[in-house]
Amino acid sequence: MTPLHDLTIGKIRDGLRAKKFSALEIAQAFFEYIKDKDPEIGAYLSLRETEAAREAEATDLALAKGEALGPLAGVPMAVKDNMLVVGGPATAASRILEHYVSAYDATVIAKLKAAGAVILGKTNLDEFAMGSSTENSAFQVTKNPHDPTRVAGGSSGGSAAAVAANMAVAALGSDTGGSIRQPAALCGVVGMKPTYGTVSRSGIIAMASSLDQVGPFAKTVEDAAIVFDVIRGIDPLDATSVDQIYGTDLLRPKLENVKKLTVGLPEEYFIDGLDPEVAGAVEQAVKQLESLGVKFKKISLPHTKYALSCYYIIMPAEVSSNLARFDGIRYARLPGIDDTEKSADRSALLHAYLKQKGLGYGPETKRRVILGTFVLSSGYYDAYYEKAQRVRTLIKQDFDLAFRNVDVVLTPVTPTPAFKIGEKTDDPLAMYLSDIFTIPVNLAGLPGISIPVRPKKGLPVGFQLIGQHFREADILGLGQYYDKITSA
Repeated sequence: MTPLHDLTIGKIRDGLRAKKFSALEIAQAFFEYIKDKDPEIGAYLSLRETEAAREAEATDLALAKGEALGPLAGVPMAVKDNMLVVGGPATAASRILEHYVSAYDATVIAKLKAAGAVILGKTNLDEFAMGSSTENSAFQVTKNPHDPTRVAGGSSGGSAAAVAANMAVAALGSDTGGSIRQPAALCGVVGMKPTYGTVSRSGIIAMASSLDQVGPFAKTVEDAAIVFDVIRGIDPLDATSVDQIYGTDLLRPKLENVKKLTVGLPEEYFIDGLDPEVAGAVEQAVKQLESLGVKFKKISLPHTKYALSCYYIIMPAEVSSNLARFDGIRYARLPGIDDTEKSADRSALLHAYLKQKGLGYGPETKRRVILGTFVLSSGYYDAYYEKAQRVRTLIKQDFDLAFRNVDVVLTPVTPTPAFKIGEKTDDPLAMYLSDIFTIPVNLAGLPGISIPVRPKKGLPVGFQLIGQHFREADILGLGQYYDKITSA
């Protein structure tokens, strides 16, 4: 029998119905495995053993009564620690929120619970989701399960590593500039960023509100589609969410429809600096998809070269606004700030702010807040922020034009496989370049998915499928058939 921690969502569902195991047995097996494996990896920041047992027992009781089970019934899942789960910590991997306890469930968490998921715990991330390696966490560095000397990617490195190491069947992450797709590629799992607005951000600790989007990590594209179908949908608590109708092809794609897709290969993504190992793996994926009958066409996305610069103006500007709320008065406060510092006296208030933020924020968070404050300041707004927004429009228009001739775009996810821990920590620009292929998708609000090429040896490499707005079915369908031909 397959070990319980190796199961997919479908196999868990079938096993529960056949009474091969109970949901509680699955949860207990996962916690035992996590306690054995995670000290080496560092994927989790906190576990929910008592609460998870109750959630698993509820599934077993429903099954015993003959009630219909939700699509995620008994499925052990991990959640990035910038999402609120009532009664538990939500640190965003920052000292400034180390003692904060969530007062309610984020909308996506409520949907997971309603679907029967068992939430194992909260995973590590770069502080406030700012980073590409999960080395910026205030608490620990998450290691790549394929090589513990290398990074797991970021900022959702903990979620990616948990799934890659079989310490969760699936997980949630957030993606602002590649923070789901990049760690998924480096850890060899599936990671999907949905269309902006498809999934509610209510109850998510915001980083850059016009870019953030919640999405799934999974072992297979099919599992990613199931989780996405659960968490998507309009939410009155998120004014940016939309009521989009999806057809049956979202979960049950037809091969004849997949074969009709035309896939674009943008010349700007296949550049000289691309690691030969990555280039070879992506070329292999293209050939495998061609064997399905999928047609490919070369396209151009000419403003891609400006995406990174554009992103590192818009994102810090929104960061500086969103993080202003963590002032040492609201939410949790750092120990050592005494009652005299709550005074309304302006000097005392300023002292409290400086102490709270000075001690609470890490170097990367401070760097982005300062940069964002600068680009929004008087005299620089027009020169930087407004110009970046104009370029963002041009990047979106590039995709709009390309999608007149193709249905899906295929690109690498990262320029290189996973790099060594500590290799780029002293060079922020080199670190930022890790997201060069994923950032345009966020700027344009498009759906994108990272799918592992599954090399026979060496480090994992992923390729990226980018779809049209609200056409997740195209990239998920193509991905599911790729999974079938490569796992056969």
